[in-house]
Amino acid sequence: MQNKTATTFKFLSLFLLSFLVSCSSFAPAATPTAAPTITKIPVPTLTPIPTNTPLPTPTNIPAPERAKYTLDTTIDYDAHTVAVNESIQYPNRTGNQLNALVLAVEPNLWDGSFTLTQISIDGTPITTYTLAGQRLDIALSSFVKAESVMNINIQYTLALPFAEQEDPNVARPRIYGYTKRQLNLVNWYPFIVPYINGEWVLHEPWYYGEHLVYDSADYEVNLKFTDPATAPIVASSGVAEAQADSTRYTITAARAFALAASRDFQVSSIQVGDVTVSSYYFPLSKIAGRAAMQASADALQIYSQRYGAYSHKTLSLVMGDFNDGMEYSAFFYLSRDFYNLYKETPGSYLIFVAAHETSHQWWFEQIGNDQAQQPWVDESLSTYSEVVYYENYHPELLGWWWSYRIDYYKPEGFADIPIYDGQGFRPYTNAAYFQGAHFLSDLRARIGDEAFFAFLQDYVVQGQNKIVTANDFFRILKTHTQTDYADLVRQYFRNVY
Repeated sequence: MQNKTATTFKFLSLFLLSFLVSCSSFAPAATPTAAPTITKIPVPTLTPIPTNTPLPTPTNIPAPERAKYTLDTTIDYDAHTVAVNESIQYPNRTGNQLNALVLAVEPNLWDGSFTLTQISIDGTPITTYTLAGQRLDIALSSFVKAESVMNINIQYTLALPFAEQEDPNVARPRIYGYTKRQLNLVNWYPFIVPYINGEWVLHEPWYYGEHLVYDSADYEVNLKFTDPATAPIVASSGVAEAQADSTRYTITAARAFALAASRDFQVSSIQVGDVTVSSYYFPLSKIAGRAAMQASADALQIYSQRYGAYSHKTLSLVMGDFNDGMEYSAFFYLSRDFYNLYKETPGSYLIFVAAHETSHQWWFEQIGNDQAQQPWVDESLSTYSEVVYYENYHPELLGWWWSYRIDYYKPEGFADIPIYDGQGFRPYTNAAYFQGAHFLSDLRARIGDEAFFAFLQDYVVQGQNKIVTANDFFRILKTHTQTDYADLVRQYFRNVY
């Protein structure tokens, strides 16, 4: 998630603070520069039932590398309801026998939003489950051996809540749900949470930051609307393919499938090599929508060179009709306020937030991490990626960026704090995002560009489709430099790595 608040005028900062919840805030106005030219870029907890009898599984069929989610989905856009028949092909890659599963069911955090109809495993309906808050515990009737495959079917309906925005200092921004002109499905389907070191990882929500941890999985979403004649425009993770009475969206090795729908969307697209970058925005925001698209396309190009190849064929950036921005697989939101305050200069929140969110397609999507316990692992890299963007496309604004974006807030504290220890939105942001960015800047200056970017490229390779930790970060870093940086670790981190 981006450090995101936006304004180009200092006197607006206090007024807008309650509307912009990403991990940034307000600062002095930027110095206007020439508007960017839009051009095409050349190609560059239950008690399980103990038993030793494994569930029947197909023979002579190797377990797939990842889970696959198939979501047959029907949306009534005007009634704000969704009917889903979800199938999960889950390979037991935990290395252990399993006699229970834990799924995250985020829609159940809203009263009346999630109605479960049926669960079956390998074709047999089951009742040995409990659903409390965001957690669905399923007790299996027998052990499932390592490397065997389970087929889980879940049928349910969603009654979407109105995404009313509240004070970001006391409540998380509302994305899941609908507004007067937009419907947003994020974390909208039950998914099996990661199993790490013998435990299912599902943290409690917090009023800032992210608490979910995702395994990589493959997705197929077959989407149709109850009234095709008035169907909205859809932005989504994945590639769209028209079917006889629906649209199929597919994406592989993805963390989370998201979609947004609106009858008011306007769309602009640009090609970066074989990747289609599409910007979805509301009327009157065409200039800002195309500028955000260009910034994202530029960022995708330079990050592909600096970090490694982008992993999907599409990237959708969506103007969110709410006070937040957020990253998902091949998809991210930018707050409406970023667009409304855009003054046609690259020195603006809209532009550096677009660059930040684009970088999450590496630091979140390709390399996963525990966003609740170690948020700096992705957020500091995404914040520092804004530097990589500006030094390549607007080097004259680098000094402004450090002053306006980071140092105006006088960041302090240790970068490696969990979201729960942030002591408030601003102290958390200053530490995990801004102090983390300072660490990476100092580290790069210390070890040099060659070692720094060789490390990041290796980090991407070794962390591809995995969930990494801070220890992995420093383990890989140590193989790329003989330079002593221990003092920097002591300065910016409370833990020893």
